[in-house]
Amino acid sequence: QVQLVESGGGLVHNGESLRLSCAATGFTFSDNVMNWYRQAPGKERELVAGISSDGSRTNYADFVKGRFTISRDDAKNTVYLQMNSLKPDDTAIYYCTTYLIKWSGRYDYWGQGTQVTVSS
Repeated sequence: QVQLVESGGGLVHNGESLRLSCAATGFTFSDNVMNWYRQAPGKERELVAGISSDGSRTNYADFVKGRFTISRDDAKNTVYLQMNSLKPDDTAIYYCTTYLIKWSGRYDYWGQGTQVTVSS
């Protein structure tokens, strides 16, 4: 069973940092692209960052570029999101995701999410 478990969220002040972790089980982690999404109240879910299966390529949304860093540790089956210089508009539930290709098509998997709240 694929399972993604996020942790590391919390309440911080404007300008502070958090490091989110996502522990993955149930699939070959080293074969998979991993992504972080977020959703704020009243807004659409949006891609924050992604990392290739081998960790050599990353991508970031414009609104986090230069502030957030995605990384992975295949030995721990864990993907991270280091979030620096947090702003109140970063407040959202952050989700770790991946996808698997099966005979029946593409299946997307999401963690339960971790709440990040940034106060001014």
